[in-house]
Amino acid sequence: MKLTGGVMGKGNEALQFEAPVKGIQLVTYSRQINEVNIKQGLLSLLCDCVDSGASVGFIRPFTLQQAEQYWREVQMALNDGNKYLLIAASEANVLGCVQLSLCHKANGLHRAEVEKLMVHTQARGQGVAKRLMIEVEALATNLCRSLLVLDTKKGDIAENMYANLGYVRGGEIPGFALSSTGELDATVLFYKRLMIKAPFTETTFELADNQGLNR
Repeated sequence: MKLTGGVMGKGNEALQFEAPVKGIQLVTYSRQINEVNIKQGLLSLLCDCVDSGASVGFIRPFTLQQAEQYWREVQMALNDGNKYLLIAASEANVLGCVQLSLCHKANGLHRAEVEKLMVHTQARGQGVAKRLMIEVEALATNLCRSLLVLDTKKGDIAENMYANLGYVRGGEIPGFALSSTGELDATVLFYKRLMIKAPFTETTFELADNQGLNR
């Protein structure tokens, strides 16, 4: 399978990204995680991140079966329209990914959460994470989500990246997550306000979801 630039959400509509960083293409799939190249790349990415100590919800020892189950759950959320997945790839190799989880509560249709930003250890230091964050913000804007929230392990390299991208440090929670070494790590909460042109009405959000996220 050849990877091409574009976004797919809960429908089959697609839009093209602006010119990507050289060597990096971005794709998302709502029903295609089981494509061989994508599935294997995502499995490898998740296992690599957990093995390298990344705080992505899992601890060592981590099995391939656990990774497969996780991506099956993500696939269900994608199919339901509750989540979007952006994948950074070079040729046939998955370099990283990030998820955008939408709030569907009546009083939270203006916000979304950035989740599971992951970059393969062999692809770090090349701007992959920054590129994914820029594109997930563009996606959120197209979905009329004006507030993004996220969290990261205190002291992680991502903490400085989020700050440099304009995310505001909202505070920290001590002892939030268990590390692979058995210690409890603190997590730092961030948020960022995005500029959108549409007014905050429920109809606006429904149209953004249903009309293919046209830029």
